[in-house]
Amino acid sequence: MFKKAHIQGLMVDPIKEMPVLVLRDDQDGRFLPIWIGHHEANAIALQLEGIHVPRPMTHDLLGQVLEAVGASISQVRIRDMRDHTYFADLVLLVQGHEARVDARPSDAVAMAVRSGAEIVVESSLYQRASDLEQAPADDDLVSHWMEKLGPEEMGEYEM
Repeated sequence: MFKKAHIQGLMVDPIKEMPVLVLRDDQDGRFLPIWIGHHEANAIALQLEGIHVPRPMTHDLLGQVLEAVGASISQVRIRDMRDHTYFADLVLLVQGHEARVDARPSDAVAMAVRSGAEIVVESSLYQRASDLEQAPADDDLVSHWMEKLGPEEMGEYEM
């Protein structure tokens, strides 16, 4: 079952020095941290902060292409996780028909913030992410860091 989520924050993992996109379940407040690339984090942050660039970035270009052919993004679905990798779909409306396009969650969210599309997450992923954080590994430092984060470290991005 998919549940609506919003962007809680974007931050940098101080251990891995990678951006982390934090989604929050709208119903029960659970968090889903997704480590993403710097380019995608920048594309999301620029849009969330209302910063306009002089030329279209890749996600802007894709949005313009979709608009030019009469398609729109109705929803972004974070649908699965395999081998510590998340999978998402862009759900498009094309001439009254739904089409799904496989996408990286970071790219899908970058498109969602530009189009105003709803972000939904497969509800089982919250528990699976929590289980991974509990697993003994070198990720223990990351888990400990995530537990201690307060709202001020996550930013105030909501959709």
